[in-house]
Amino acid sequence: MSSSEHPDDDRDALRRGTRAYQDTVLRRSLWQLANSFLPFLALCALMYRTLPISLPLTLALAVAAAGFAVRIFIIQHDCGHGSFFRSRWANHAVGALCSLITLTPYLMWRRQHAGHHSHWNNLDRRHSGSDIYSGCLTVAEYQRLSGTRRWLYQLLQHPVVSWVVLPPLIFLLLYRLPFDTPRAWRRERWAVHLTNLALLALLLGLGFSFGFRAVLLVQGPIIVITAIAGVWLFSVQHRFEDALWARQPAWHPVSASLEGSSYLELPRLFQWLTGNIGFHHVHHLNPRIPNYRLEACHRATPVLQTAHVMKPWHGWKAWRAALWDEHTARMVPFASRRSGL
Repeated sequence: MSSSEHPDDDRDALRRGTRAYQDTVLRRSLWQLANSFLPFLALCALMYRTLPISLPLTLALAVAAAGFAVRIFIIQHDCGHGSFFRSRWANHAVGALCSLITLTPYLMWRRQHAGHHSHWNNLDRRHSGSDIYSGCLTVAEYQRLSGTRRWLYQLLQHPVVSWVVLPPLIFLLLYRLPFDTPRAWRRERWAVHLTNLALLALLLGLGFSFGFRAVLLVQGPIIVITAIAGVWLFSVQHRFEDALWARQPAWHPVSASLEGSSYLELPRLFQWLTGNIGFHHVHHLNPRIPNYRLEACHRATPVLQTAHVMKPWHGWKAWRAALWDEHTARMVPFASRRSGL
């Protein structure tokens, strides 16, 4: 039976059952801070030391450093959901600290990401906020586009563009501006500018200490790799053939969690580096669960184990799930008959 056919009582019981896992464990949060920030900083220091010796070695170390930067982004993500510490102040302080590594203004991203959680895979609300992770067009909407706009939409959805070209531009340039942030979000808009000032001070300090060329060759590759990996991780888990999209009257957060997001089954090391974000269906069901308790919740709850399982090689093909076909209730590629190509 599809989760969308479960009675409301069953859905509510499932959500209540996850609450046992949403309490933070202070020692685990502090340990995660230590085993994420300290290796990252050590790798950065080693990159500066090896740069005069071997640029290829420095770039190889950038891959490892980016892995820990992704892990730090997950900490920032948890802080944004209020799930890393019990204290709101502590979440905000650590989230802002993480933003100096991820280049992602904490308060702005936090509020925009809350919009993603309020309307993911909802056809009637998908345009109500910024969402680079799970937006899509229906086949009918795509067919109504002009030829030029179809071509442009396909170009933006191509994996080379959406997963390689755009992510660094988003993190390096777009996040430096409050772009589409409403004027009423005064606190979030100020946070963007304050983050920029803190980043400028940090980069100037590094530049005068190690040289600005060295800073570019060390920090540049790290953020580029981090941006590509991070956007890929968040986006592919909503894009698969059987992903559920629904109109507002039929949309329910439990159904959207179990059928609109997936379980990305990663090798153990990558699961650790990515802060268990592969258990995305659990995270959407209850965003207050800390990343280090997502797996335990998944293992202890049989219904959660019915979610769509995505292997890493499936994720590389996720871009093919490009359009929502309301007739077949499936995600289809651009080249399908119904897409009009």
